Amino acid sequence: MTSASLYDRVGGDAFFVELVDRFYDGVAADPRLRPMYPQDLTDSRRHLALFLMQYWGGPKAYGEERGHPRLRMRHAPHRIDDLARDAWLAHMHDALDAMAMDDDVREALTDYLEMAAGQLRNA
Repeated sequence: MTSASLYDRVGGDAFFVELVDRFYDGVAADPRLRPMYPQDLTDSRRHLALFLMQYWGGPKAYGEERGHPRLRMRHAPHRIDDLARDAWLAHMHDALDAMAMDDDVREALTDYLEMAAGQLRNA
């Protein structure tokens, strides 16, 4: 028997859209992070939601639209130091804390997001 993907366990698209919306609500008001993003956050929200959906076992729309994630390359134009990483993670933790999910799902998401944020530091 195949176990359900994390994407399926959290209820699919709606979970990731809500998570990303909560995250970007924090980013939009953050003076350290806001300058790293375009004026209109619509595409940023969509791209992150699609990426997370695909990563956790959902539809492959991110890859079909944008190709390989190339996260380091896409983030290279921005100075991402420990303070920026920590600010990003604080908003993501706030978003996760506002969402209902099983503890093992929360742990998996948190572990991945902390690892990814650390990998994107470039300063």
